[in-house]
Amino acid sequence: MIVRPRPRSWQLLYIMRGSIVPAIAPKVAAIFGLGVLTSLSAGWLAVPGLDALGVGPFTLLGLALSIFLSFRNNACHERWWEGRKLWGQLVLESRSLARECNALLPEDETLRRRVLRPAIGFAVALAARLRHHDPRAAAAPWLEPDQAPALDRANIPDALLAVVAAELAVPLRDGRLPPYLYAMLEARLTALSGVQAGCERILATPLPFAYTLLLHRFAWLFCVLLPFGLVGVLGWATPLVSALLAYAFFGLDRLGDELEDPFGLEPNDLPLDALARIVEIDLLDGLGVAPLPAPLQPEGYVLR
Repeated sequence: MIVRPRPRSWQLLYIMRGSIVPAIAPKVAAIFGLGVLTSLSAGWLAVPGLDALGVGPFTLLGLALSIFLSFRNNACHERWWEGRKLWGQLVLESRSLARECNALLPEDETLRRRVLRPAIGFAVALAARLRHHDPRAAAAPWLEPDQAPALDRANIPDALLAVVAAELAVPLRDGRLPPYLYAMLEARLTALSGVQAGCERILATPLPFAYTLLLHRFAWLFCVLLPFGLVGVLGWATPLVSALLAYAFFGLDRLGDELEDPFGLEPNDLPLDALARIVEIDLLDGLGVAPLPAPLQPEGYVLR
């Protein structure tokens, strides 16, 4: 995710870090080059009906394309924002779990460590799973040796929640934790499981491919034909105007692609590693660990 101060007006002219320009520059350059060729050939290559074409049809096509892109980008941003809310809930439930363990099991430091460290492992393993990394390697440092068999499961984040539940069942069976208090702690684990399910739903359900393909084709078709409609009216200004419109349409299209999968490693994706580090800091603090790890900081204005 891009984290940087709001740019001044004159900085908008040259800021590239966090911009969509590097990703779409080849496309915009291709449309600019096509505009130059169209302007060069307009004087000696007579295309029947080109002079009469004008900008009217492109105005209607551009309006339709902008509406379609707006709908898709709204849907993609909703996925991005839902992912951020789910990870906000994960931080909330993790902090609540640590607070309740400290309040209900103050005398058993070993049990609290065996509960909260796998909870940290859940956060880092979920981040790794969503980014198609290795959740086993991410979670392994947070488990005790006798808890390590959980890493052999197919769904490691869910297995870690099962480890936490099993650890909390020990004082329940010993009579040190009343059933109604265990149910309160179990509700935290259920909420964390719901966060995982919500993230997996976003990850496994992209926008309909046919709709995305239609927009990609329509954007290319519009931008490729645009210079032919503008050259009779704008002349040598055609390349510049065509490139500006291509920047707008290709940029919106590319931004939708990034937001559609909010858990990836694109500059505008969610900072899952930084959010998992927040969980790590809070739960280690609840265990009284010192010194605490430092929060992750942006590198080149990009927070991962």
